[in-house]
Amino acid sequence: MVIEKKKKISKVWIIGAILIILHFYKLPFYYSQPGDAKELAPYVEVEGGYKEEQGSFMLTTVLMGQTNVYFYAWAHFSEFRDIYPEDQVKRPEETEEDYHHRQQMMMNTSQDAAKIAAYNFAGKDIDISYNGIMITSFIEGMSGEKYLTYEDRILKVDGYRVQTVNELNQRLAGKELGDEVILTVMRNKEEVDLTVPLSLFPDDIDGGEGRVGIGIMYPVTDRTLAFDPEVTIDVRNIGGPSAGFMFSLEVLNQLTPEDLTKGYHISGTGTIDEEGNVGRIGGAKQKVVAAHKAGSDIFFVPREGGREDSNYEEALATAKEIKTTTKIVGVDTIAEAVEYLEQLERQD
Repeated sequence: MVIEKKKKISKVWIIGAILIILHFYKLPFYYSQPGDAKELAPYVEVEGGYKEEQGSFMLTTVLMGQTNVYFYAWAHFSEFRDIYPEDQVKRPEETEEDYHHRQQMMMNTSQDAAKIAAYNFAGKDIDISYNGIMITSFIEGMSGEKYLTYEDRILKVDGYRVQTVNELNQRLAGKELGDEVILTVMRNKEEVDLTVPLSLFPDDIDGGEGRVGIGIMYPVTDRTLAFDPEVTIDVRNIGGPSAGFMFSLEVLNQLTPEDLTKGYHISGTGTIDEEGNVGRIGGAKQKVVAAHKAGSDIFFVPREGGREDSNYEEALATAKEIKTTTKIVGVDTIAEAVEYLEQLERQD
């Protein structure tokens, strides 16, 4: 009897040890799931701005982390959780700390673009000094990783100065496989000219489909900004560029006396550039779930010019599936969002 009891205890300890090991053993995959919706007014401050919102603007989040065995299995049993290979999330040899730092850099850049877009729309003053285009990540197999370094700042393409990511993309638009470009970069405090052949984007990259480029993932416009009136955005523990559009709406709302919310709870997602264009993001379906759980009246999402498989189509399908009363609204610019809000009846 004593021997059998000892065997049972030993088995329990062995099983327990295995379960603990499986919990801490990380697989080369990341999972994502719906996060929450955060009201933006407490995190955005325009000096002397209008803060009396009857409703609210909210950003929506996606929770992401590296999987263990349990998370990996769990994600496969939920339609609103996704699994990504590690190399689609982190670049080679990038530590977890480096990854989060890169995400924070993109968040900071999106906040700058949001401020610029809102101030331009409101006709307010901005002083901008451009310092080049930062490289945060390369697309594996394309020419960028061979010719460029993470410390480089791109200043010119074929002799033409490029100050923003949009200008860089415009200079590369229309190029064909086999073409080369001369990039002027700031490297070790010196301007260096590099002749770089263009590569095909992989088919699994959004917007690939035969397009060529350098192969920089998430380039960042490096600039120094001064706003009149001053504006600050202070949101911690959230990374990436996808909240930029909603930041721009909150900043704009504080710059103008008319309350754009009109009493509605408005969440959304989308990148923003300084011209006010709203761009594609990841995790649209999960952000619809977050908006639904937060009781949003309206959810803004990139329409992407009506393209197939757009964020807007994904959001509509998810809203129908979860039977939410949140209205899904697709937009391509901050101007379209403002026009939509201005035609709403005020909600008491």
